[in-house]
Amino acid sequence: MASPFEMTQLSSGLKYSVILPTYNERKNLPIIVWLISKTFTENELDWEIIIVDDASPDGTQEVAKQLIEVYGEDRILLKPRAGKLGLGTAYIHGLNFCTGNFVIIMDADFSHHPKFIPEFIKLQQQYNLDIVTGTRYRSSTTPNLRGSHVTPGGVYGWDLKRKVISRGANFFADTVLNPGVSDLTGSFRLYRREVLRNVISQVQSKGYVFQMEMMARARAMGYTVGEVPITFVDRIFGESKLGADEIVGFAKGVWALFTSI
Repeated sequence: MASPFEMTQLSSGLKYSVILPTYNERKNLPIIVWLISKTFTENELDWEIIIVDDASPDGTQEVAKQLIEVYGEDRILLKPRAGKLGLGTAYIHGLNFCTGNFVIIMDADFSHHPKFIPEFIKLQQQYNLDIVTGTRYRSSTTPNLRGSHVTPGGVYGWDLKRKVISRGANFFADTVLNPGVSDLTGSFRLYRREVLRNVISQVQSKGYVFQMEMMARARAMGYTVGEVPITFVDRIFGESKLGADEIVGFAKGVWALFTSI
């Protein structure tokens, strides 16, 4: 990971907005917010977090309000919605309140560790990329990240069945769409703010195929994409939302993209 001095030199005058969609993340939210704050503060980066909560019944919004008191209204913004309206619209909603030059999307369930954010930023700065995405399936960055040692990507906490499903889904999508990205279904990414706005306005998919379409359309629109290996850890608290319906929907979504992009 880059030192704070290196990151300050690379990112002078830039601000980073993190969009955190939440649903029943009361236990995870304080942990992930603390880690995000710690990462940005140690690297002397300007930041904010936009929490988009879909009417969680577990008290997530009350926890978010407490976090605003701790970190300040300039760092934490709570922008709730009336119900579960989908991941894509959560990003669109949160994007309306972002003031950063770059937007980071990530899960609030601790699956994505903020320690990788400085590597995302450094890769973006070295190659002036439009998008940097985390990958579970590479051992090195693409393009090569000069001056840093990175840990190979991986997945922890999944059984063999889910690993096979994920690998198979990415292989299937990569074979059909050929977007040049190793982890199409990942949801830990950094975008230029206007690039995210442009790409997301073209996306039609919902559910797990949404992230895949984001990458496919970004490539089709000519945006540059880099990859940083990440270690994905299954959620600490709460239940995974992957089911048979999502798998079938993913396959249908890949075919729809193949015929439309």
